[in-house]
Amino acid sequence: MTYQPQNGTRQNFDELEYIYFDGYWIRYYPPLEDTLSNRKRLIDSLTRRAFHHTEAGINTPGYSLDQARAAYEAETNPQRKRVNAAMLAGALFNRATDLFTSIVDLGELGVQVSRNNELMRECSESFQEALTLGKQVKHYSGCEGIDEIWGEPFKAFTMTPEQFYQSRFIKIAQSKRDIDLISEVMMTTFSGSHIFAGLQPKISEFAIAAKQVAETMKKDPVIFTVWPNYVALAEALDEFNPQVDEEAEQMLKLRVAQGRDLLLEGKRLIGYIASARVPMPLSSQAFIEKCQAYQKAFIDN
Repeated sequence: MTYQPQNGTRQNFDELEYIYFDGYWIRYYPPLEDTLSNRKRLIDSLTRRAFHHTEAGINTPGYSLDQARAAYEAETNPQRKRVNAAMLAGALFNRATDLFTSIVDLGELGVQVSRNNELMRECSESFQEALTLGKQVKHYSGCEGIDEIWGEPFKAFTMTPEQFYQSRFIKIAQSKRDIDLISEVMMTTFSGSHIFAGLQPKISEFAIAAKQVAETMKKDPVIFTVWPNYVALAEALDEFNPQVDEEAEQMLKLRVAQGRDLLLEGKRLIGYIASARVPMPLSSQAFIEKCQAYQKAFIDN
């Protein structure tokens, strides 16, 4: 019988510590000590991360909350109202982090703020409303919503650091699973064509590197090896040139161009997932269906 570690099992590989979740070993990082100042650092970092991975123009300052809410409530056009909702969510997140900063500052002055304090309640309510509106926020690619990331600052506010880190390890395992799924579909799609010969190893190496990016924190010195390797392998896919005769029929050339576009789309999607460290199920399923349709129309015929 094959040994199956339990979720949460930790083990060293090549002098690096890993933790096991849902079929994957993930680079382990110990949680911060549970203090208000450490929670503030974590929430600030996660808020910046949320805005980094989401659409432009929604990082609304907390002091503009009233204006953002008024604009959202007044808008009637569905497309514009979605954007106003995202901008309001951004204002709520920033208001919550501003309030939490004030709470931490008071704590450092010796003023203890309880969970029932008005500041703490408003902070919690702002995070909760931002989380609800976060379903209107899209990934910067425009592919789909990415509320997994949008909810992280609220999780860091309500969970202990240990609980929050465990939730992140689970999401990283799910991200690795989707990277494997997408890369396997890509390799299957192009495996039946001599025109795309030599592509499968490149896809496989890129997927491995992307999974390493997904599990590696920027503060870890190993990032100076992991990131350059990932970028170099991504560039190798960008530079891949399918072999097609100059005298080939125009339809064949068109299909080859479509295949190369599909390759680059898959590379970008894997990159989005690796960078965000959360699965993107809608985009993944749509891409898989594109690959299957392409293989059926071109590769298998």
